[in-house]
Amino acid sequence: MGMALILAFLALFLLGFPVVYAILLPGIVYVLVEGFPLGLLGQRITYALDSFPLVAVPIFIFVGNLMNLSGVTDRIFRFADTLVGRAPGGLAQVNIFSSLIFSGMSGAALADVGGLGKIEIEAMRKRGFTMPFSAAVTASSAVVGPIFPPSIPLIVYGSVTSVSIIQLLIAGIVPALICVALLMATAAVLAMRSDMPRSPRWPNLQEVVASLLPALPALLAPVLMIAGMMLGFFTPTEAAAVTAGYVLLISGLIYKELTWEHLWSAMQATLRSTSAILIIVAAASLFGWILAVEQIPQTFAAFILQISTDPLVLLLIANLIFFVVGMFLDSTTATLLVVPVIAPPMVLAGVDPVHLGIVAIFNLMIGLLTPPMGLSLYLISSIANISLRQLLKALMPFYVPLFMTLAIITFASDMVLWLPGLLR
Repeated sequence: MGMALILAFLALFLLGFPVVYAILLPGIVYVLVEGFPLGLLGQRITYALDSFPLVAVPIFIFVGNLMNLSGVTDRIFRFADTLVGRAPGGLAQVNIFSSLIFSGMSGAALADVGGLGKIEIEAMRKRGFTMPFSAAVTASSAVVGPIFPPSIPLIVYGSVTSVSIIQLLIAGIVPALICVALLMATAAVLAMRSDMPRSPRWPNLQEVVASLLPALPALLAPVLMIAGMMLGFFTPTEAAAVTAGYVLLISGLIYKELTWEHLWSAMQATLRSTSAILIIVAAASLFGWILAVEQIPQTFAAFILQISTDPLVLLLIANLIFFVVGMFLDSTTATLLVVPVIAPPMVLAGVDPVHLGIVAIFNLMIGLLTPPMGLSLYLISSIANISLRQLLKALMPFYVPLFMTLAIITFASDMVLWLPGLLR
């Protein structure tokens, strides 16, 4: 019955059913066929949402929406332009650098694309960059967001596996910085080969300070959050609330651009995004419970451990699985359905669950840029008004630093676990 459930999900998904229906309908049929009480459906679905860590998800989404509407993203972009606009690649480097800064407050790749993406692509177009290249830089740099704290996918992973969310968030800092460095190096090489435009000169100290001061309150938000978690002042959920309150404060009292209309729009957008995520969480909880009843994780564990018990070999197998899954499922669905099956044998063989989380989530983020699902691909191509084929062609050089980062974080577990090791 467990395999029948999985096959039913795949069949419904391939037939074009919304993913939440493809997950939920087989589960309902299973409960009816097996004669379980109908109250079990409501119990399993609501139980999944009774989670304190998941409260951080809507709060961080709200923070990202609020920044988009209250002028915070504009100030971040102007500061990044002043600081690195002269580097080879000009606004391409600004694009990547500002994505790292913005991700430290939004926690989501699509929030980065929807927020800074429009600003970055339009600014690059005005400076003389081609639309496909501008779109490719924006899409690839958005991958950094979900592994740099705060990270909504890592919060979901932690809630599924009962792994410390604080350690997961802290573990994402170094991989995110490595990814940014490799992306900036790639952009620089491409820019020098094609003589792409950049700022005419490096800024002087006065210009850096002039652009830093307006952006400084926004830049302090991720510092406040990370420092607070590392020092034990608050949990990730409490950090989300503190960050939201801080962004409300600077938007209303310092920048003075926050209006009731902005606040209402941010709340509406947050409600829509949160509903889309948490309804999948609820449906996947029922699906995962059925798989556990049918002992699918145990069966998979026995099978995978017959192949190898070497942690590195198992991580390579997991990477392959996550890459294929990421081509078809969004990161939330993939985390909820695949991680509970894959994680137990990995941990049993000696793979650190925090290390596995970083590898899994970053791999699934690359899935945002791989057809046929590739949510970032479709969003970016619509923003840039280019075809998917043009975007994929421009993206080809940027797959190299992304897969290099994946290889580094897969093989260098000590580097990934260095910062969270300070908390243990």
